[in-house]
Amino acid sequence: IPWRDFDESSYISATAIHHGEDKYKRNKFNQQASDKLKCDRPVPDTRNGLCSSNSWDLSKLPATSVIVTFHNEARSTLLRTVVSVLNRSPPSLVREIILVDDFSDNAEDGQLLAQIEKVRVLRNNQREGLMRSRIRGADAAAAPVLTFLDSHVECNKNWLEPLLQRIADDRTAVVCPIIDVINMDNFEYIGASADLRGGFDWNLVFKWDYMSSEERRSRAGNPTAPISTPMIAGGLFSMDKSYFNQLGKYDTAMDVWGGENLEISFRVWQCGGRLEIIPCSRVGHVFRKQHPYTFPGGSGNVFTRNTRRAAEVWMDDYKEYYYAAVPSAKLIPFGNIENRLQIRVRNQCKPFKWYLENVYPELRVPSKESVAFGSIKQGVNKCIDTLGHVQEGSIGLYECHDSGGNQEFSMNKEMQIRHQDLCFTAGEGAREGSIIKLRHCDENNTMQKFEQSKSQLRLYQSSYCIDSRHERDMGLILSKCDHSRSQQWRFSMGDLTH
Repeated sequence: IPWRDFDESSYISATAIHHGEDKYKRNKFNQQASDKLKCDRPVPDTRNGLCSSNSWDLSKLPATSVIVTFHNEARSTLLRTVVSVLNRSPPSLVREIILVDDFSDNAEDGQLLAQIEKVRVLRNNQREGLMRSRIRGADAAAAPVLTFLDSHVECNKNWLEPLLQRIADDRTAVVCPIIDVINMDNFEYIGASADLRGGFDWNLVFKWDYMSSEERRSRAGNPTAPISTPMIAGGLFSMDKSYFNQLGKYDTAMDVWGGENLEISFRVWQCGGRLEIIPCSRVGHVFRKQHPYTFPGGSGNVFTRNTRRAAEVWMDDYKEYYYAAVPSAKLIPFGNIENRLQIRVRNQCKPFKWYLENVYPELRVPSKESVAFGSIKQGVNKCIDTLGHVQEGSIGLYECHDSGGNQEFSMNKEMQIRHQDLCFTAGEGAREGSIIKLRHCDENNTMQKFEQSKSQLRLYQSSYCIDSRHERDMGLILSKCDHSRSQQWRFSMGDLTH
């Protein structure tokens, strides 16, 4: 039946929030707010104004199969995902919507949606996770292009045409929309910046990078041009199906969720393709702070295992920087990777060094400018941590988590101890009790120069060392060097120069 004839009210009310029930408990977003919205609610057109003047010859664009995997998704967000695809896409371009139900508790969540035109439902007999579920949907897809979407999104106006146009122009282009934000509390639709691209640090956790001011200036004349991106967020993208198969689909030995965007990003770039964000395509996504579902074996172990597989296959010797940033990863078995290594051989893929030099030169390679890297430990299980502080913030100690992030530092040949673009700085000069602060790195600032000396971090040309004895009250400070335990430090990867 057409989606307008689907009984939306009965479908959603069957799983409504009960009186007194926590509206965040099931989905980690406000389900009650979602349930109150119509499945075809209007959303603001967040595109650059120049996008509205684009036109496409639909007869020359390939059709796509839209693949949505889900596990215990709220019915209202799942239905709104489906309806937004049907409502805001040219009918000739959407061959089908394949819902892959990854063994949800209630099979009817998906089965009832199979009444709607173009919707097919595949249900797993056991929990398979994102990667194997997506492969199942891709294998069943009839269209020449695959479009993967999360199950809590809303497609915006003309979202599909520019994605398919880019693939029609270049079958090796793997393309993503700009991902707008759907507020998890009130479901307000908010436009995202068009100046972002995907990246990562050596802990191999995805992050958004702002374009440089030079890049923004160069794009000012053509703000609708594709944005080359080192990494994709992974939830929403389109790709030629034959190219997806040629490049090895997904790693089926990865479990549940996590790391797959890293793996496919390395694989596409190193094997001759390219990743692009298409500014005239916008899709809203509900971002939440927690996963609502369980991870067999624990989310940390699953993510680390998946990430380690990607590192072992694609990063060559550079994987050592990952292990320096996340030492605990070495304790997680990663299984057999022989068939994934064969993909590199079969597709004559480039080395990771090429990727760093040509795709992501912004990622600082520690060996080029650092003498030490990783976490800075004191004793058995305490590490220096930014505590989430930024410019002018102090630093302190926290239990070592071996996951990089706030505990990832490097020491360069200029004797600066860096965290991203911030450096340890003796805040009030070289004197007793000076608080160590994070300040923008300046090679000419002598208060940012430290030397490693017998496990101490000594302010250059002074008799003062970084000390933790008053850490709880003041953070780390400078004290007269005296070889006490509170002045003993070691980097997890100590010397990268030899």
